[in-house]
Amino acid sequence: MAPFRDRIPHAGFPVHVNAHQIAKEIEKNRQRIKELGPGIITGGAGDDPAGIVTYTAVGASTGFSLLWLMLLSTPMMIAVQDMAARIAIITGKSLPEIIRAFYSRKLSVLVVVLLSIANIITIGADLQGLATVLGILTGVKPVHYLIPITAIIAYLVMFKSYRTVKKVFVGFTLVLVTYIVSAIVVQPDVKRILLRTFVPHLQTSSAYVLAALGLLGTTISPYLLFWQADEEKEEHKTVAQAKAVAWDTAIGMIYSNLIAFCIIITGAIMLFGHHRSLSTVQDAALALKPVAGTNAFLLFSIGVLAAGFLAIPVLAGSTAYAVADTFGWREGLNYKVSDAKGFYATFFGALLIGDLIYLSPISAVKALYFSQVLDGILLPVLVGILLLLNNNKQIVGEFRNSTFNNIFGWFAFFISLTFTIMMVVQLL
Repeated sequence: MAPFRDRIPHAGFPVHVNAHQIAKEIEKNRQRIKELGPGIITGGAGDDPAGIVTYTAVGASTGFSLLWLMLLSTPMMIAVQDMAARIAIITGKSLPEIIRAFYSRKLSVLVVVLLSIANIITIGADLQGLATVLGILTGVKPVHYLIPITAIIAYLVMFKSYRTVKKVFVGFTLVLVTYIVSAIVVQPDVKRILLRTFVPHLQTSSAYVLAALGLLGTTISPYLLFWQADEEKEEHKTVAQAKAVAWDTAIGMIYSNLIAFCIIITGAIMLFGHHRSLSTVQDAALALKPVAGTNAFLLFSIGVLAAGFLAIPVLAGSTAYAVADTFGWREGLNYKVSDAKGFYATFFGALLIGDLIYLSPISAVKALYFSQVLDGILLPVLVGILLLLNNNKQIVGEFRNSTFNNIFGWFAFFISLTFTIMMVVQLL
């Protein structure tokens, strides 16, 4: 009878297989999977209903010509999010705490105020997107879904354990794979897609430039930086887990941009050349329904619902974390409502104000544009601070930024700064 450590024939040579080593490797891989979470959730939350509209509009207005920019933005997203996660696990502080400790309280308060306003406006727009899709699917007026949506999100985050919330969020993130299925269903020209992805196709038209700015402004958002930094802190990650955090972040950002990539492809195939104005989820849904067919439209709708139920609590959560950290309140999803009243009051307040924005006569399109301006102002400031902090030996010691993070971090800084300047010029 063969011993437990056996010889297995392989290509004519004996190979010694150590059962203990195999078990150890399996356990290590299981542990890696368990540690996945904040990066994956952050990546999924980046594809919120407002972002889905932007990506659909990019495909509808420019076809495949901006796919190369989607590819280029991926390493920038990975670098920026990894810097936010690394500085959190190295210092044990959230971004507002870090800014207050190493710069000034006034700057920290200003950043949090701008972030909160932009987040709450986006919550209002995303609530509208969720309710609209449910209204189209059921024939019931969208406004009737407002209270149930808010109640479900509030109950999940405020009265369920962090482990449960994390599992639900990961589940919603995985549902976004419907957009990959949608891109396959519409039977794209793979050769043409590869060409447009790896060979930049530059244009000078205003539609192209605006689409490019919208694309960049949607992929890297300030609230994602705050959320992931706080989640790494929430999970009590240590410097020893920096590689696992980097792995989680990279997977999350690649997945996020793959979803966006597929949405652009679907929008391009279905709507390019139709000259439809897409500013809201309703515009995108009604434009797709007659040309995409029932199945494709249903996939689009399921994706919007999953994205909304993921992004809205992340937006409200990042606001709550930022406000609580600024004022020194107890914060975290591991606490009960009675133990972190200020944190949960801010979370619920952000949802309620988002509801009021939805019910108000404020144009969702104009509100979203205003939130993009605020995000545009915040992003280069935050990326610049992260670059300085992650390269400061007195703060991070031997764990200074990698060459990858520095190259694509500075690239993200200059692109976001250019985006901000162009937005301000447009406003003036």
